[in-house]
Amino acid sequence: MNWIKHTALALSLGLAALAPAAAQDFPKGPVKIIIPFPPGGPTDTVGRLLGQKLQETWGQPVIIDYKPGAGTVIGADFVAKSAPDGQTIGMVNSSLAVNPTLRKKLPYDTQKDLAGVTQLFNMQLAIVAHPNAPFNNLRELIDYARKNPGKLNYGTPGAGSTTHLGAELLKREAGFEMQHIAMKGSAPAHTELMGGRLDLVVDPFLSILPYVQGGRMKIIATMGDKRVAGHDYPTVAETIPGFNVGALLGFVAPAGTPKPVLQKIQADTAKALASADVQKRAQEFGLQVVGSTPEQFDAFIASEMKRWGRIVTEAKIEQE
Repeated sequence: MNWIKHTALALSLGLAALAPAAAQDFPKGPVKIIIPFPPGGPTDTVGRLLGQKLQETWGQPVIIDYKPGAGTVIGADFVAKSAPDGQTIGMVNSSLAVNPTLRKKLPYDTQKDLAGVTQLFNMQLAIVAHPNAPFNNLRELIDYARKNPGKLNYGTPGAGSTTHLGAELLKREAGFEMQHIAMKGSAPAHTELMGGRLDLVVDPFLSILPYVQGGRMKIIATMGDKRVAGHDYPTVAETIPGFNVGALLGFVAPAGTPKPVLQKIQADTAKALASADVQKRAQEFGLQVVGSTPEQFDAFIASEMKRWGRIVTEAKIEQE
């Protein structure tokens, strides 16, 4: 992720001027943004805010269309099978890079049927515990797990999620064990943790923050390479140097979408990401704004597929 720099957003703002005249006619009608999650929640909030900004820029309706299910496969497949004209854009998360290894059969080829537009954000992940847990930081958690083998469990929104893979990577690098409990989404995991039936939950920072602020959970550590901007929670890397796991949010389009159109969508999205209200929401939710180019996003997805494919294979993680 070394290419993810603050300068990427600024440099990308000039791409619209470089696009051929044909791209300046885009869009010719309503644009759909396919969101592969149910309505509600911070991710949806950010998606709708970007849609509103793009609608203002384009002077055409931008319609948010929810197609949740199958670990984002339903939404991604819809985009892959849409006309390659830029009128259909898909929001994706890290499942785009994980699913090719996790799922034995996909209805699309990730690298052949989808084209990267831009990585919108890097999303921080967090490890949280019940307020009464007998550990308050990662070092204490590791010591407790080693002294009590087989006792700890942790929940995530589902098998093969970035939160699951990140926790498995942590176990391997720190040398301790805890049992994974796959839940059907974040909300059930939160309920089980607060009810005392889970010891830990690994989830996006933006999802657990309200519960932490309300005193119903406590943060053990965040999983990025630096502390979440505007907050003072410790990172895993402060205990295990070099550890860095995040989740992505990005836009993709059907393969075959003309390059000038991809560049225009990316450049206009970069302008939206640079706006004050999007920046404010991003900081509130612990999201790092990226705004990469289509080429950078394609390269990043390819590298993430290799990285997480290795973890899925070595840890023998299976779809549940």
